[in-house]
Formats: sequence, structure tokens, C-alpha cells
Amino acid sequence: MTEIPRQSRLVSLDAFRGATIAGMILVNNPGSWSESYSQLKHSAWNGWTFTDMIFPFFLWIMGVALTFSFARRRESGARPGILTVHILRRALIIFALGIVVNGFPFGAGAPFSLATLRIPGVLQRIAICYVLASALFLTVRVRTLVGMCVGLLGVYWAMVMLVPVPGYGPGVLNPVGSLCWFVDSNLLKGHTWIYAPAEGFDPEGIVSTLPALATTLFGVLTGCFLRSDRPRVEKPSPMFVAGFAMVLAGIVADVWLPINKNMWTSSYALLMGGWALICFAAFYWIIDVKGRAGWTTPLTIFGMNAITLYVLSELLATLLEVITTGMAGGGPVSLHAKVYSLLFAPFFGPANASLAYAIAFVAAMFAVGVVMWRKKWFLRV
Repeated sequence: MTEIPRQSRLVSLDAFRGATIAGMILVNNPGSWSESYSQLKHSAWNGWTFTDMIFPFFLWIMGVALTFSFARRRESGARPGILTVHILRRALIIFALGIVVNGFPFGAGAPFSLATLRIPGVLQRIAICYVLASALFLTVRVRTLVGMCVGLLGVYWAMVMLVPVPGYGPGVLNPVGSLCWFVDSNLLKGHTWIYAPAEGFDPEGIVSTLPALATTLFGVLTGCFLRSDRPRVEKPSPMFVAGFAMVLAGIVADVWLPINKNMWTSSYALLMGGWALICFAAFYWIIDVKGRAGWTTPLTIFGMNAITLYVLSELLATLLEVITTGMAGGGPVSLHAKVYSLLFAPFFGPANASLAYAIAFVAAMFAVGVVMWRKKWFLRV
């Protein structure tokens, strides 16, 4: 088997990223939140669903990708100052896009106030983890990165279990009274997610960014392994073994610190890091080792413009909610509700109608991705 140079783009990584973004768009855009299948909704608090796997997968993928990106830049002679500017510029753009998504459409058909604008978010966490993971990858050794992962999860575990929250004490793992809630409700007062499990709490809040960084670093460590001189055919097995070990560790850790996406607990970070490694190892074995890549084009189309398609999907979903239209015999309803009630609800059961709408939404975003792909518009942010 001919070895492709380490710097070559991994088709499996693009496909895995595309599958993750498609999944993210799918679960974020049901026809009806109340009628969706349980696996297509986040776990209410402890536990996990298919939906809870998607965001950590994207952070993990970002960690893998940055090792290849910066390796190429270093090998092309990029100086540290240039890399720093690149990192900060990209992070600021992603963070700003997150603020735009949170605030859109800025009062045009929906209430808006800077005093209540949500500051955290999916893209904001991506930006922060990108800056920190990039800096660590460029400045420390792999062995130190391993220690950083262990340290971040250990320190976070100790913080949520041992730091006393005023009025509640230490070790509270409920939406109200947890350390995450206390920090966010005080430092981000008025700027947290209004649909969170408790007022003042944010699932992309300040303290829980620590274990999210560990999730990203798990990806960085995988990227370092993939860039090693080991033949490709020998790489899937260690990834599968490490992935299953992390999944087992997360399940065991759940006994002491419940698996919880909202708090991004250490057990959750281990579990999702393990599942990401297992799923990617399967993609890698099929695509890059066995050479069976013909089926990956639709996923690669999503993967090559992942952030762009995600942002567009969020903006479109908001527009469908704020644009209203009349219904026979009733008042104004959102365009989303009208499309759902006319084209999906009459032809399927409630859960399947909600899923069908979500699939159609993904298909619409795929059509946008196809146009960008054919015109070679690959927007790098």
C-alpha cells in the first residue's frame, strides 16, 4: 500500500466533519420540538442522547484538523508571529459570527436588546477552544498535552465537587446551585441562554469551557498520532482501543460525576472523546486505509464549508420563525409552522413529520453546499 505524505488532506476527516455538521443541522431544526424523537433532543440534564454527541465531536474534529493545518504552515516557513495573527483573526471571526447568530435578526420582527443578548454559544466556545488548543499545540510537547487533558478534567471535577457555592455548598450538580450556574449567573447576568435548564445557567458557559478544551485536546492528540510515521494500516486499531478505553472510563466516572452535557462534566468529556475516536477510526479505516471513498462526496461537501453552512442554517431557521403569515381561520403564524403544518404534519405521524421536516432542512442546506462546491467557494474562517 502506497503511503500518502503526512501533510496530505485526510478525506476521512472531511467526511467525518461533514457528517457531524449535517447531524448538527438535523437536530437543531425539527418540525416540532415537542414531537421530536428523544434521541434528536438533548438530554434534559444527566445522561446523553445522539444529539449530545454532536458538539463534542466537532470540537474533537477541530483539534485533529489544527494539527495538520499548523504543521503545513510551519513546514512552509510561517513565523510564530504570523501564526499568532492567524489564530486570533480566525477566533475573532468565529466568535463574532456566534454573536451575530445569537442576535439575528436584530429587532427586525423579533425582540432584541443588547442588555439581554446571549454572549456564550456554540461558535463562541469553538473560538475559545480553538485559540487555547492552537496555542498549546504550538508551544508544548505531546506528553505535556496528555498531562493537560488529565489536569483539566481533574481540576474541573474538583471544582464542581469541592468549591462551595454561596447558599448551596459544594458538590451541587443540579441546574440551580452548581458552580457552573453560580459563575454564569453572576458574570454573565442577563446574557445567558433563555432556554437553559435554569435561569442564569448556560450550557456553553465559562467554567464548563475547561473540560470542553480537554475534548479539543483529545482531538489534537489524535492528530499528532495520525501524523506519526506509523503506516496507515496500523493506525485504526490503536484508535479503536483508546476510544473504547475512554468510553469505559467515562461510564465508570459517571458513578461519581454524572454524564451531563449541560455541565460538560469530566465523565461526559471522556465518554464523548472516546466515541469520537471510535467513529473517526471507522471512517479512517474505510476511507483512508481501504480506499473506499466514493460514497463520501455528500459528506465532504458539508465538511468543506462546515462553519459557513452551520451559520447559514441558524440564520435561515431564525428567519423561518420571525417571518409570519396568515392561516385560514386564525391569526399570524411563523413561516416554519405553516410549512410544517401544510407539507409534513398531514402525511406522517407526529415524530416522523418532525423528522421529515428536519431532513428537508438538511437537504436545503446541502443544495447550498453543492452550489458552493461546484463554484469552488470554500470559505475559510
